[in-house]
Amino acid sequence: MGTTNLNSRFSANMKGLTILWALIILCIVMTLLTPSFLTTLNIITVLRQVSILGILTCGATFVLLSGGIDLSVGSIIALTGVLSTLVSKNESLPLIIPIIVAVLIGGAIGLINGTGVAYARIPAFIMTLGLMSIGRGTALLVAGGKPVVGLRSDFMEISGTTVFRIGDVPVSSLIICFIVILAFSIFLLHKTVFGKWVYGTGGNENAARFSGIKTKPVILSVYLINGLFAGLCGVLMASRINSGDATVADSYALEAIAATVIGGVSLTGGVGKVWKAVIGAFIIGIIQNGLQIIGMSPFIQTIIQGAIIVVAVFFDMYMQNRNKRVKERVIFKKKEDENE
Repeated sequence: MGTTNLNSRFSANMKGLTILWALIILCIVMTLLTPSFLTTLNIITVLRQVSILGILTCGATFVLLSGGIDLSVGSIIALTGVLSTLVSKNESLPLIIPIIVAVLIGGAIGLINGTGVAYARIPAFIMTLGLMSIGRGTALLVAGGKPVVGLRSDFMEISGTTVFRIGDVPVSSLIICFIVILAFSIFLLHKTVFGKWVYGTGGNENAARFSGIKTKPVILSVYLINGLFAGLCGVLMASRINSGDATVADSYALEAIAATVIGGVSLTGGVGKVWKAVIGAFIIGIIQNGLQIIGMSPFIQTIIQGAIIVVAVFFDMYMQNRNKRVKERVIFKKKEDENE
């Protein structure tokens, strides 16, 4: 019996590390294709490229674990990026003010999404799709249909400040911000009661409600967190490109959802871990980086990215159906044993 339990735990652990092995194999393949991939400079470059998607993936994990979905984060990035750059043009204001404005506006949109989903019972897909359109249109209207440029000289320091160096390669504040958000998300989801409430709500909302969990505030909270993270990404993105562009981040919502699903977070809620979701973001980022290094057409990159999303969702649905069949067989076996 002890050996069986040990083998069972070992098998479960190996299954849990599948996504990590996938990342390692992908890195090996990319290194074989282009030796410049596994260099300190390129590794830090990948980290910087993945940081914004990684932050969004953390937020998407909260929402998906609760059983929801959020399509509006790309528009939040565009809107908060435009507004933060407009605010930053007033050089008498400290640099923290554009950051606060972006985060608060992102949080406000998250609250609207959460209120609509949790209390008005509007389907998450419809609610966030509507906010996606409203946010993008508002960003274009405020920006006048063109990028906000001519920013103050220190605006780029929000995401581009060198915190420390690895050899001669600088590690920017953007990367540090991503690491902090990831650590916060891991703590909140896996080390607090709130995290248990999120998993419970996503696993079975009715059962969670009967067990005493106030599911509506939980759902509202995850959309708020997602909005706050997206607002932060908005100012980071604007700082990185040194402009407020209302057309940016058009595909980021789908990329964040794809990353979470690749990382093992179930689209039906209640299953998954945030660190695995972030590995999913790294897989997407590494594929993009590797394809860029070998000079592949950006149009083909878009096709491959779409294929990754389809495969990830298919695999998620396959695993759900497989687990459902396993549970049904176990229940049937128990009934047979009871009848005997």
